[in-house]
This record gives sequence, C-alpha cells and structure tokens, in this order.
Amino acid sequence: MEWKGRRQSENIEDQRGASPGGGNPFGRGGGFRMPGGGGGMRRAGGGMSFGTIIFLVILYFILKAMGIDMLQVLEGGGGQVQLPGFEQSDGSPAPRGSAQEEEMKSFMATVLAETEDTWNGIFQASGKQYEEPKMVLFRGQVRSACGFASAASGPFYCPGDHKVYLDMSFFDELAQKFDASGDFAQAYVVAHEVGHHVQNLIGVLPKFNQMRQSMSETEANQMSVRVELQADCFAGVWGKFTEQKGLLSQGDLEEALNAATQIGDDTLQKRMQGYVVPESFNHGTSEQRMRWFKRGFDSGKMSACDTFSGAV
Repeated sequence: MEWKGRRQSENIEDQRGASPGGGNPFGRGGGFRMPGGGGGMRRAGGGMSFGTIIFLVILYFILKAMGIDMLQVLEGGGGQVQLPGFEQSDGSPAPRGSAQEEEMKSFMATVLAETEDTWNGIFQASGKQYEEPKMVLFRGQVRSACGFASAASGPFYCPGDHKVYLDMSFFDELAQKFDASGDFAQAYVVAHEVGHHVQNLIGVLPKFNQMRQSMSETEANQMSVRVELQADCFAGVWGKFTEQKGLLSQGDLEEALNAATQIGDDTLQKRMQGYVVPESFNHGTSEQRMRWFKRGFDSGKMSACDTFSGAV
C-alpha cells in the first residue's frame, strides 16, 4: 500500500506510556530533585533556605514551560515522564517507541485518515455527517468505556466512547502466529474496526445490543456473525476507494483476503483446538469473511453489505 507522505489523522490518542490503574482511567500521572542552598541565609520553617525555595520555584516554571508539570509528577503513581517534542492532537507529549513502532504508528494514522476521507464522502453523499472515531494506541492493557482490556483482546471498537483500541504488538502476532503479514492486511484490521464505528452511527450496533438481551447464546452468536461480516464488507468498501486512489500495490488485495481467511472462526478453532464448534462462531467462517470483504471491495457500496437479509 502506497501510504508514505499522505495525510495522517489527528484523531490518535497515544496511551502507550499510560497505566490503566488508579483514579485516573488512563493513569497519565507521571513517575519521574535539587541540592539545598546554604551560604548563611535564613531558613524557612521546613528547613529549606529561601534561596533554595526561590531556585525550586524558578525550576518549576522552567520545567512547566518545557511541558513537564512537576506537581503531576509528584502526585502521580508509577509510570513514566513523557519528554516534550512529540505532541498529540490535544497538545500533550506523545510517548515514543522503537523506530519500527513509530513507523507503525504513522501507518495507522495514515490508514485512519484514509478511512475518514472515505466515510466522510459516503455520508456526505447521502446528506449525513460522519463523526470521525478516535484511535487509541496502547501497550499491554487499557481501560475503555467498555471496560478493561488487555492485548489478548486484540483490536476492538467500543461504542460507548466511539474509539478504536489497538495494541501495537498485535500486528507482530498477526504475521507470526496467524501467517497474515503485509501492510494491507494490517489496514484491513483497522478498516474492519472502523466498520463497527459506521455500524454504530447508522444504528446497527445499538439495535443488536438491545436485541441480544433477549436472545439465547446461540442466537446472539448467529447475529454477531452478521454484524461482523457487515464490518468486513464495510472494510471492503473502504478498500475499493483506496484502490481508486491508486494506493494499492500488487498483492495488496490478496493480503487482506488472506488475513480475513486466517482469522475466520473455523480456521482459528482448528488451529487452537483441532476441531470446530459451529454454534460458537461469532465472527464468521474464513470463507464468509473473505467473501463479504470481497463483496464490499467489488461494489464499493454500503448497499451491498446487507448481511441481515437471507443467508450469509
């Protein structure tokens, strides 16, 4: 996928240096001192000289101007100080990772921007306004409006806060454990989660969440499959617009189709337990996931993604 040099989304929340514990839902406190004075000056009641106090006050404002709030550092519980120089959309300094991880962050921000362009255009054409989702990058664990999650949860979308959550180590696992490498395979995963956001905006997710309260587990799984396959189809719609921009390279479509195949319920169950339990499927088989992504890709139309009428 030809992505370098293109617009990157500003809707990125980088929580890689955060801790999910404590009173702050994302634990953004800080974890991160100065010699005393002397020289015969009078001391304040706490034992520090006035010279030391003046020095500390000056130091505080210098650090404040650099973007480091020492009050937060002193109050916060374990974590890391985030040095200035790399700012997020809200003006706060963003954590830094390895060069490879930073390139991955740039790629994710570019893919998110491309989904914004696609869905803004589609919604505009139908006289509606698209609300762009946020993407939260994290390491290990995170707290969302949908509850606490770990890297083992995989990428997910939370309708409660309209955010896509992504652990930066997931794509290593996608390539190594699931044999689904390639940048367009990674883009497909992001586009699928954004597809859930689209479903949330058009009312599909709220209706499903309401309906499944009165469903049996098997019925809820069957409806979940339809929801997931529609998100795959919406990812394919995005893929079509990306192709029309001339951004796809040879083999990109095959990467996405392979990823859809490798994360089908039947393939995953065979790999993990050696047999399949169809009534437990909640995302769709490999064949279904690949077929619905391809349907969205071939048509480029949301109307082609009706997974709720007839067989899937």
